[in-house]
This record gives sequence, structure tokens and C-alpha cells, in this order.
Amino acid sequence: MPTLQFKGKTFVQNHHLAVKYHQLVPNKKLSLTDKVSLHDNLIIHGDNLKALKALLPTYAGKIKCIYIDPPYNTGQDNEKWIYNDNVNSPMIKEWLGKVVDKEDLTRHDKWLCMMMPRLKLLKELLANEGVIFISIDENEEHHLRNLCDEIFGQDNFIEKVVWNKRIPKNDKGIGNIHEYILIYVKDSKLRHEFHMPKDGIDDVYDFVAKLKKKKVPIEEAEKLLKQFYSKKGYDRGITLYCNLDDQYRIWGKINVSWPNGKDGPRYNVKHPITKKPTRVPDNGWRYIEDTMNSYLDYKNVFERYDGTYVCGRMWFAEDEKTQPSFIQYLDNVKDFLFRSVISLKSSGGSELDELLPNHGFPHPKTYKLIRKLIQTIEGDDFIVLDSFAGSGTTAHAVLDLNFEHNSKLKFILVETEDYADKTTAERVRRVIKGAPKSSNFKEGLGGTFSYFELGKEIEMESILRGKSLPSYAEFARYLFYTATGEEFNEKAINEKTGFIGESKNYEVYLQYKPDIEWLKKNALTLDGVKAFPKFKKKQRLVFAPAKYVDDYTLLENRIDFCQLPYEIYRIQK
Repeated sequence: MPTLQFKGKTFVQNHHLAVKYHQLVPNKKLSLTDKVSLHDNLIIHGDNLKALKALLPTYAGKIKCIYIDPPYNTGQDNEKWIYNDNVNSPMIKEWLGKVVDKEDLTRHDKWLCMMMPRLKLLKELLANEGVIFISIDENEEHHLRNLCDEIFGQDNFIEKVVWNKRIPKNDKGIGNIHEYILIYVKDSKLRHEFHMPKDGIDDVYDFVAKLKKKKVPIEEAEKLLKQFYSKKGYDRGITLYCNLDDQYRIWGKINVSWPNGKDGPRYNVKHPITKKPTRVPDNGWRYIEDTMNSYLDYKNVFERYDGTYVCGRMWFAEDEKTQPSFIQYLDNVKDFLFRSVISLKSSGGSELDELLPNHGFPHPKTYKLIRKLIQTIEGDDFIVLDSFAGSGTTAHAVLDLNFEHNSKLKFILVETEDYADKTTAERVRRVIKGAPKSSNFKEGLGGTFSYFELGKEIEMESILRGKSLPSYAEFARYLFYTATGEEFNEKAINEKTGFIGESKNYEVYLQYKPDIEWLKKNALTLDGVKAFPKFKKKQRLVFAPAKYVDDYTLLENRIDFCQLPYEIYRIQK
């Protein structure tokens, strides 16, 4: 596979591993919940690289959907940015730590340096069945595609979706009305099928329900339905279904010819009235004969107003000269496969104006776009992560879906900039509680979120000197994930016994107290070994600054000892 090369790559390709673990500090004042929790909807203020690393102990391999809208690197005045990651090279720091704009001839290299470690951490957070959507435009699309091929794997690329925004920009002498969305999965070997609801389907049902209530004759009702379709400009996924049965149930005619070459089965299908064989499709029938027979009901033939016939689940013309069709009901096919072109007006600015007048935020996405993307993923109880949260559009989309479909989706937003509270979180508050002065968002959608900020980094050398000591729970979270790579459950902690959790292969213990003399007081002793709970089937993994027991005692008690800080490592295979 071709590999993308860019200036600075050697310094950043493993930078995500060197990022220090930081505490996530709850801010009860800015949260919108009575119980702040890392398992609530989350808004995190801080450098998104550090925040993603801080999320790993709790959410590694747990995120089913990621949507990000990173800087497009256009170089315009409203999109200058600074790469401020603390890479371990004075030369590279000087090169990166400057404003990136259109005049910077290495801006594409710097953008790739910014994206690479973040994408690698996002991959670690993504579940095996997970999907990542990335919005981008023509400035970096080709670079991003190559970078994602390298990080996620070329085989895990799904599609480059074109979003037709309908509003052109003509800064290059052409009416550019589109952007792109790259879709990658964590593991293409798992079944992935992306569906989307048919836009306007509820309006169609409401329209037909009114016709039924008025007892409009079927012939006239079908004409009115076709006029309604024409007026609304619906997709063929709806307009194909333009017929009504005697109960006003909407149906359409589906072609029954073999779709793949000329290898379909060939047999006779009799017309229900003339009793003569109908024309066999050139490619043969779509169904085997037994399946076709199950769709036919010659004992119950219904003649329609136009002289055609319904025979079970098959439609026949007046005579045998016309190929029959399968009758498919619209309510059986409410969804269709996600399309590679989305035509949706770019209304994000007006949506945000209603919620946050005078916000000053440039080019927000419409929540309807992100909502469409989320809906393509099977299930209604998963987490959606956005580490370039901006104005909080992703949270808006999640809350809207939960309200409309009574689903249990959760969101995690990470925003680096200072507007994380006044714009990002404030928008989410108003979506949840309602914006009285808004016409479209007057009523609140309900929900909660916990607001966190990045705290101090957990630096082992500082801990050894008795400085910047984290709480027992924070230190336990860091050690448990680093050692096992598995999700940490804070409720499992028992400080009295030192138990901090159970992984696939280990019971994990930590000998630690957050005081300046913790090194002297927390060595693993013989009394400490005897105080451990009774054996389970698993090996014990014990973290402590020292041990005063021999190796035989450790072996006899099935203990793997890890000395702090030198033996913090991931044991998982």
C-alpha cells in the first residue's frame, strides 16, 4: 500500500503514545445534571489530543460512532490555527508552533502532523463494529484519505460521500456547492450496512391518512398522491410507491427480472385472467419458482379500477403480454441504503442564530447532516464522539434523535477553544431546556450532560517526589487501563483491600495513598499479602512502590508484582 510522506511525520507518528495522561476534573457549576459522571453525556474543555488520551481508560473500544469536523486548512482569516502539541523535539516545536495560514507553504504538512496522533487515539476509542465520519473539503481531502488508509487500513474505507450544500461559494471562479465526508470502519470483516430513513415519509403517511378520512376514491387518491410527490420533489425511494390498496395502504411495483446477467431461473407464470403464460424477463426471474408461487394467490384475484389485477403479492396488467411486478408496501421499506450523495441545505448558521444570537461562530454544520450520519448506524443505544465539537452540533443531533425516537444515544464532545462553555455547552443547554425566543427550538428536548476540564497530568516522577498527587480513583483509572487496556469501573474500587478492578486475565490491586509519604507507607508486605481476599481463578496484578516479600511468596499467592513507576505497562495480548 502506498504510504503518505510529509514533513514532521517521524516526530508525530508515535506521538500519541507519549502524550501524558491527564485527570478529567468535573465542573459541577457548568454541568447540567444533579450527578456529575463520566458515564453521562460529556462536554470536555481542553486540548483534544490530551482529552482523547484521558478518555481511554473509560472508553477505549467502546465508541460506536465518531464524527469529526476538523479545520479544513483553507488558510482564510477565520480559520488560522496553531499546532501546539508538545512533541519532543526543539526543532519541530519551533516549526509547528506558529500560526498556520494560506501563506504558510508547509501548512499541509502541519495539518497532517496535527491530525495523525488524534486519528490514532480515535481509532483506539472506536469499537470493533464502530464507524468514523470525517467532514472535509477539497483542501485536504486527498491528504486525509491517504492518512486514514494508513491508520485505519485501506480495506476499512467505506465511501467518500458528497454533501451537496446547495449554497455555492465562488472564490475560485466556480460555483462550488459541495464538501466531502469520508467513512471508515474499525473492522471491515464485520457486517456493515448503512441505512437511512426516507425523508418525508411521515408527511406522506399524513397526506394519505387525510385522503382515507375523506373517503376519496382510490383512483382520485392515487392521482393526488402523485401530485403531492411532484410538488415535494421526493426521492424515487418514495415516489416509486404511488399505488393504494382498498385500505389506502401505499405500495409500489418492483421489477421481478434477474438483476445479475442472464442467469435467472426460467419458468412459466400464468396470467390470473387469461391463464396464458406471461412474458419471461430476458434475464430470467428474480425468484426461484417456489418463492414466486408463494407470492401468487389465484383464488383471490382483485381487479383494480384501471383493469389491472392484484394476485396475492403480484401485480398483473390487463393481459399476459406485460411482465408482472412484485407488490412492495412502503411501510415495509421505510429505510433505504445510505446514498453517496446527500443533498441538504447548509442551514447550520441560521440554526445556531436562533439558539445563540450574536454567537460569532463561523460556518457551523447543520445538525440535520450529522443526524443523517448517525441514523445510518444500527442500534439506538450507543455513544457518539466528536473531538472537534465547535458549536455543539453533534450533541444537538443526538438529543434530537433521542427526543424523536425515544432512543438512548449518548454524546461526548471535546472542545479545545475558550468558547467551550459559552458557545458549545450553552447551545446544548438551550437545546435541552429550550430557547423561548426561538421559533424552531422553543421547546426543550430534555437530557443532561456533565462538564469536565483537563486537570493536571499524572507524571510518575512528580508522584515519586510527593508532588501533584492524584486521587486514589484517578490513579487507579490510569494504572488499570495502562496495564490491561480494558474499561475501568470506578464502582469496583475498594481502597481498604487495594482492589481496583478485574480484567479478562487479572484481579488488579493498587497500594497507594495520596499523601507525601506514600512511598514509605505503601510497600507490599507479607501482612498485605495475607490480607488479600480469597483466591479467584485469575492471577493478581499488584502495583506498589516496593515489596518486602520473596518471589516464592508471590508465586505461591499468584501475584505479579509491578513496581511503581517503572513497570506500568500494558499486559494485554
